[in-house]
Amino acid sequence: MSKRKWISCVRKLKPYNIVKGVRYLRHFGWKEFLTRLSERMEPEEVPYGPWYEEYRKKEPELEAQRKRRWKDKKTISIVVPAYRTPEAFLRQMMDSVLAQTYPYWELCIANGSPEDAAMSEILQEYAKRDERIRVESLKENLGIAGNSNAALSMATGEFIGLLDHDDLLAPNALFEVADYLKKHPQTDMVYTDEDKVTEDLGEHFQPHLKPDFNIDLLRSNNYICHFLVVNREIAAQTGGFRGEFDGAQDYDFIFRCAEKAKHVGHVPEIVYHWRVHKASTADNPASKMFAYEAGKRAIEEHLHRTGQPGTVSLKKDLGFYRVTYPVQSADLVSIIIPNKDERDTLEKCLNSIYTKSTYSNYEIIIVENNSTKEETFEYYQGIDGKNHTRVIYWKDKFNYSAINNFGVRAAKGDYLLFLNNDVEVITPGWIEELLGTCQRREVGIVGARLYYPDDTIQHAGIVVGIGGIAGSLFVGMKRNRSGYLHKAALMQDLSAVTAACMMVSRETFEHAGGFEEKLAVAFNDVDFCLKAGQTGYLVVYDPYVELYHYESKTRGMEDTNEKVRRFQSEIEYMRSHWTDIIKQGDPCYNKNLSLSKWNYSLKNH
Repeated sequence: MSKRKWISCVRKLKPYNIVKGVRYLRHFGWKEFLTRLSERMEPEEVPYGPWYEEYRKKEPELEAQRKRRWKDKKTISIVVPAYRTPEAFLRQMMDSVLAQTYPYWELCIANGSPEDAAMSEILQEYAKRDERIRVESLKENLGIAGNSNAALSMATGEFIGLLDHDDLLAPNALFEVADYLKKHPQTDMVYTDEDKVTEDLGEHFQPHLKPDFNIDLLRSNNYICHFLVVNREIAAQTGGFRGEFDGAQDYDFIFRCAEKAKHVGHVPEIVYHWRVHKASTADNPASKMFAYEAGKRAIEEHLHRTGQPGTVSLKKDLGFYRVTYPVQSADLVSIIIPNKDERDTLEKCLNSIYTKSTYSNYEIIIVENNSTKEETFEYYQGIDGKNHTRVIYWKDKFNYSAINNFGVRAAKGDYLLFLNNDVEVITPGWIEELLGTCQRREVGIVGARLYYPDDTIQHAGIVVGIGGIAGSLFVGMKRNRSGYLHKAALMQDLSAVTAACMMVSRETFEHAGGFEEKLAVAFNDVDFCLKAGQTGYLVVYDPYVELYHYESKTRGMEDTNEKVRRFQSEIEYMRSHWTDIIKQGDPCYNKNLSLSKWNYSLKNH
């Protein structure tokens, strides 16, 4: 960033952002602070403020919602723990509930400030105005969890919704949730998208556009957060909120509810507005450090309840976590590498495996594919049978899928690690990291984070629909950046990852039927991941395994008529076989995000 541009950006900062920046500086130090600042200085490709004004439901749409007749009327009890709430915030919160287009609700407020006469008067005023507003004045402040449980005990509806005392619901919030529950009656728990709003409600910013239920992302941070609606019976079975998790009581509650829910749904609509003010965690994460420690314990207890070994650590970004899964058993890992010529490239790849690997029970299978250079075969003679390495020979024309399927038939391992010959391992202990995650019973595939040689991102997971069929996320972003809500640096479930570095259990490979050989070059890894997902396995993106990727040196470019025709046929294959996900949208992404960009930019209206 030029000096002139830097000064211009700094001048545009609001006092609120300057104060927040000082806090970040104290927490991160200069290097990380400057990285974060440069990210925030970049202009939004689609500015959120005007986008939201166009996006939000207008009065004709809201009026149509109010006129809807509901045959199956499910009451949603909105529970609010209130404590020393400023008058304006309290009134605006209750007004936002009164404005709901879905009429079957009750607002249950537990007042933890019995000494605040003015607050009690306001609550009683609203309770008299609408019988659906119910207030209980507690004898004393019971803390976040205790006050929440008091509000929860007041609820009589089939579902409960969690609303903070200083936040707001969009007028269509309950309508969207009720509509989802009607369409998906097996749902026990549902959440929505959200954004933040300034103290004076003058500006909406930082939209949080979420994926459908994503257990690995949830273990990385409380992405569900607001607006959460849960079946009241499920909430009761969990025992409500626990005081030992104050500050992260909702995170702990979400885990325990999700563990019991038959189905966790997601409404991709921005209907919750998280107010930012000086005392809020949204504005000042460092103000509640105890909450992040409580969040760590919430993840640890969740892992223990589900029988999943794992070590939880706090990341430098507050509120975000890393779970490291231990290797359960020292299974043989078969590393399968197709190769045609490119002796130096292959040697660099193999040397990185030999030097970076701390896991010893592996084999390397080089699948030779019609090399022509004598130096390549001389190199094979030097490595074949040494350092866990074997060379096998594929006699047919290049077909990435067929070559890898051939390699699998020669492999002895229970875990298959597909690797391009043009990658270089960066991370020591990379096999253990991949294997520990892949050995989880629900996981079938694990992918890695790949960089171009200039330390920009080449792959941080794949989204179906980007670029037409599928594309990698955060392409070209600098390695030291973490992207939208740190997504490039968080373990999460995705629909697909690249086979340039992909570990697969043999069981998953067989259930998914291997790589589709009609896809000789493009999209075979995406198709394979989608087949694995269809059979019930998770596809996990693991950013803690890092490699350089020198990008398709062996295959070359689509520079002949034959290659162009082949590529078009592969596009048609994907469109015909995966019509639903391409049309309906990737469940690991969000319908409000662009498919022409790689960085979680907003979709133009």
